[in-house]
Parts: sequence; C-alpha cells; structure tokens
Amino acid sequence: MTTEPMKLPPYVTRTRSRHGKLCLYVRRRTGRWIRLKASPGTPEFISEYLAALKELGLPPDGEPREVDTPLSGTLRDLCQEYYRSPEFKRLSKSTRHVRQLILERLCKRTDQKGIETGDKGAGYIERRHVRMWRDEMSDRPEAANGMVKALRQVFKWAVDTERTEDNPARDVPYLSSNNPDGFHTWSVEEIQQFQERHPVGTKARLALDLFLYTGVRRSDAVRLGPQMERGNELHFTEAKGRSLKVKARVVPILPPLRQSIEATPSGHLSYLVTEFGKPFTSNGLGNWFRKRCNEAGLPHCSAHGLRKAGATIAAENGATEHQLMAIYGWESPKQAALYTRKADRKRLAGASMHLLMTDQNENSCVAPHIQGATRAEKKK
Repeated sequence: MTTEPMKLPPYVTRTRSRHGKLCLYVRRRTGRWIRLKASPGTPEFISEYLAALKELGLPPDGEPREVDTPLSGTLRDLCQEYYRSPEFKRLSKSTRHVRQLILERLCKRTDQKGIETGDKGAGYIERRHVRMWRDEMSDRPEAANGMVKALRQVFKWAVDTERTEDNPARDVPYLSSNNPDGFHTWSVEEIQQFQERHPVGTKARLALDLFLYTGVRRSDAVRLGPQMERGNELHFTEAKGRSLKVKARVVPILPPLRQSIEATPSGHLSYLVTEFGKPFTSNGLGNWFRKRCNEAGLPHCSAHGLRKAGATIAAENGATEHQLMAIYGWESPKQAALYTRKADRKRLAGASMHLLMTDQNENSCVAPHIQGATRAEKKK
C-alpha cells in the first residue's frame, strides 16, 4: 500500500541531491536555501523550520510557495527555462505542446534508485545517458527519435546561452523507423475508387481535389477559400512554421479542381466546412476525411497520403526536384529527391529490363555469356 508524501509547510521544498538523497529546504522564490535535517513532523523539524523562517525574514504562516519549482541546475530546471525562451515561444502552438509533453515525460522517468531524470544535474548528462534513454524506447522508434530531437533543441539553446558547455544529444543517431515510408501513398486505382464513391459535387470529392491538385497540408486545406482566389490562382501563406518564417504560396487552380469548386458551393470563407457551417480544424478535417475513405473501402488511406500521391505522380511525369519544391513548398531538395529517385528507378527499370532477354531466344532470360557457356558444356 502506497502513501502520499506528507504535506510540507509553506516555503519548504522537497528535492533530491545529485547523489539521489531526498532533502528538504526552506527557500524564498529567489535567494538563499536553508537545509532542514530533522524528520518532518518532529519537534526538532518545527524548531529548525521556524529558525529558518526567522533567518530568511519570512513570517511563520508564510505565503503559498511554488510547489513545482525545480532544483537549480537540474534537467527539469533547464527545461523550465527553455519553455520561457524566445526560441521555444516562436514554435507553433502544437509543436510547443508536443515538445513539452515529451520533455515532461522524460523528466518523470525514474532510474533503479527511484531518482527522477528531471532531478539529475543537466551538466552531468552525457551522450551515453541520452543513448540509454533512447534505447529504452526502441520498441517505439518514432517516440524515441522525438525524445532525442527535443533534447537536441533544449541543449542547443543551453549551449548558445552558455548554460551548458556541451549538447549530449547532438551526436546520438535516430533509430530506424518501423515504417520508413510513413503514410500510405495512394495509387491511381485508389484515387479512382474514391472518385467513384464520391462524385463531383460532394464535399468529400472537393476535399480530395484540394489535397491532390494543390498539394497542401491539412493545416492549409482548412483555410483555403474563395477570398484567396486571384483570377485562376490561390494566394495564401503556409500555416506550418509560420511563426518562424512566412512562406507565401501561389497555386494555380487546375481544371479538375475548378470544376469541383464550382460544383460544390459552400457559401463560406472556407471551401470545406462542417455540417454546422463552421471551418474544420486540422485534426477535425483529417478525422472526417478518414471516414470518407472508409466509405470508399479505403481504410488504409489518409489525407496526407494524397499529398504523397501527387508528388509521386508529378515525379513519374517528369517533374524535377526544383519543380516539386515549388509545388509543395519544400525549402530543401532532400524531400523532393525521394520522389525523383523512385521515379528515376522506375523509368530506368522499365527501359532496361529488355536487357535481360537474349537475341537468340526471346523466351529466355539467361544472359548471353551464360548461354554460351552452357552450349559449350553440352558439346563436351
């Protein structure tokens, strides 16, 4: 049976030393700390506590203390400072939320001695520690990689602001993903299957055409609307990373998309709205579109997979890396190269497979030099 820790009086903070020993201190929000050595609840503890209050000039009844204030110099303390930094505040709301969840979960991790990771000195964390924490999550490689990435950013900021001398997460490699290809990429046949179930004029078809013929993410699809049209073009700024860098996009409205827009009037500032006439949230649109995929017999398909399908189709039709970058708003050719390489391999294989055939016998796939050797062996 577990018991909750004894409630401490005002100004008393419970922390662990670097050696894992539980210690109690009387402290202001800033300034001196006075160690209490007696056990809580004993007369000796009360005497020490009152003497510490007097020495610090604090009233006996005190004021509410910051219960969650971490010990200075610990990983938890470093994370709390990072949350207040301009670098963290410039991140999008969703990114801040996810990163803070990752770091808080790491700080609450306990070792064999029962010491929380957040109570360890940030300056004592080494590369081997980060690697050990990563390996503990090897059954969830994406979560492990997210933890490494979050620590890299915290310690990068700490090094830049001279709070620490080294970034122990910088050289810790990511784990290989269990799903290296990520979201399923729609095939042409799957797109046609969805179109048959959701014809032009339905909201589901308009959503498909927006994703497929603009290449936008969900966070942008929920914002697209008639007010962004300039002639036969859509003018908008990307939602992703907007707090760090504004990326203006101009996308031509292709004929299939124009047909779908005109056949599905919404009467709102956004093309896609809920049944209550309000714009979707990004997650709400993703969940709604997944249901439309289920209706079409495509439970493995998603909105993001259409973005990948469009990039695949464009690459196979001959789009260059820089053309893909322009279509999808990528800043680096790294992402575009994934699609052009796959398309190049497919084209080269298609153009080269006939080399496996021989002139003497079109039904044979044995290379000529091997066939020659075989005939020579028969003559012997």
